[in-house]
Amino acid sequence: MAILNNRLTAEQYEQNFSDIHPPFENREAALVEANRCLFCYDAPCTKSCPTSINIPKFIKQITTDNVKGSAYTIFDANIMGGGCSKVCPVEKLCEGSCVYNFLEEPPIPIAKLQRFSTEKAIEQKWPLFQRKPSVGKKVAVIGAGPAGLSCAHVLSREGVDVTIYEKEKKGGGLMTYGIAAYKVTPQFCEDEVNFITSLGGIDIKYDQELGRNVTLAELQTNYNAVYLGIGVGVARHLEIPGEELAGVEDAIRFIYDIREKGYPSVPVGDKVAVIGLGMTAIDAATQAKRLGAKEVTIVYRRTQAEMPSTEVELNLAKLDGCHLIWLASPKEIIGENGRVTQLICNVMELGVPDTSGRRSPVETGETITLAVDMVIKAAGQIPYEELVSSNQLTNWNGKLAIDGNCATNIPGVFAGGDCVNGGKEVVDAVQAGKDGAKAILSFLVKSEK
Repeated sequence: MAILNNRLTAEQYEQNFSDIHPPFENREAALVEANRCLFCYDAPCTKSCPTSINIPKFIKQITTDNVKGSAYTIFDANIMGGGCSKVCPVEKLCEGSCVYNFLEEPPIPIAKLQRFSTEKAIEQKWPLFQRKPSVGKKVAVIGAGPAGLSCAHVLSREGVDVTIYEKEKKGGGLMTYGIAAYKVTPQFCEDEVNFITSLGGIDIKYDQELGRNVTLAELQTNYNAVYLGIGVGVARHLEIPGEELAGVEDAIRFIYDIREKGYPSVPVGDKVAVIGLGMTAIDAATQAKRLGAKEVTIVYRRTQAEMPSTEVELNLAKLDGCHLIWLASPKEIIGENGRVTQLICNVMELGVPDTSGRRSPVETGETITLAVDMVIKAAGQIPYEELVSSNQLTNWNGKLAIDGNCATNIPGVFAGGDCVNGGKEVVDAVQAGKDGAKAILSFLVKSEK
C-alpha cells in the first residue's frame, strides 16, 4: 500500500468532481417547479431559513419571469444566497419544512430555484444594490468568510467604509477552502466574492492575519469598530499513539489542498480511514474515493441516530462506495518505517443517557484492526484559543463570548460566525454577519452622539 497522487486521467478527475447538484436544464424546467409552489402564508420554509429569505416571494417572481427581482429578494436577505443554494443542508432547513413533505409529494426544489436566480445575477453581474453615500466611518473586518463578507456588505450598503483583513490569498473562507469541490467550484467562489464586493466601499487585504501582520490594538486605533469573523480551523487531535505518523492527515488540510493545489497534486492512499461523521468527514471521504482510493472506511463512535451529518450526505458517501463502521473509536495508529499501516479501534456501546438525554459511547473492551495506509482526522475543529486569549477576549475554550448585541468584552469589538458558535452552517455565519453589522451600525450612531 502506498500514498499516491495523479492516479486518474484528466477526464476521470473532471467526471468525479463535476457538479453534484446540476442546475435546471432550461427556463421551462425551472418554471414547472416554481409553479408547483403553494405560496404558503406564514411559510414554514422561510421560518426554517436562518437568514429568513422570503422563499414564496422569490419563487413567485420566477413564475412571473422577474428573475432579477427574484435574485434581489434572495440577496437582500442572504448576500451569499448563490453559494448557499449549493451547500446548504436544505433537507433539514427550507426543503425539509416544505408542506409537500406532509402530502407525500416531493418538496419544492428551493435550492435549485434559488440557484437559478442567483447564478444569473452573478454571471451577468447585475448591480442589484446601490450604496449610500459614505458616512465617514471605518470598520475593520477580520476574515473574508461568510460572516465577514455578510457583515461588510450590510455595512457598506449603509455608507460605512469597510476593510477586510484575510489571511488567505482568496476570499470566501469555508466556501472557498473547506467544502468539497464537487459542491462548489473555486471559480464560483471567486465570482461570488467579486459580486459581493462590486457594491463598492469594501477593500479586501489578503495575506493579512490577525496576530501575525496586524494586531487588534492597531485596528482599534485606526477604525471606528472591529468585527471578528475568524472562524475555526484548528483540527481536533485524536490524542492517541501514532497520530504523528506519515499518512495521518487533517481533513481540513486535505480538503484545502484539493481546492488549492488541484486534484492530481493531492496524495491519497489505497485504503483510507476517515474518523468522524460530520459534513467535513463526508466531504473528505467522498473526495478520497473520487481521487482514486480503492477503499474508504468511515469510523464513527456513535450510531446513525446520533450522526452530525444529514441522511443525504450519508447516502452520498454510500453511493461513492464508502464503508461505515458504527460504534468504533480510534485507539491507536500503528506504523512501519514511520508510515501508518493499521488503525486499531475500540468497539463502543452507548451508555446511560446524561442529563441532556444524550447517550455517550463507552468501551466494551473489544477492539478491531483496520489495514490502512492513510488516516484522515475529521473529529471536529477547535477554535483559536491561543489567539483569542492573547487578545484578552473573553472566551469559552476558544469560542468567543458575545452579548445579545454581538459585542465582545472589548468595547467596539464585535464577533460572529464559527468563532462564536464553534462551527455551524454557512447560512448561519451569513446571518451572524448581518446581526453583527446591525449591532455595529447602532454602536456607530451611539458613538456619534
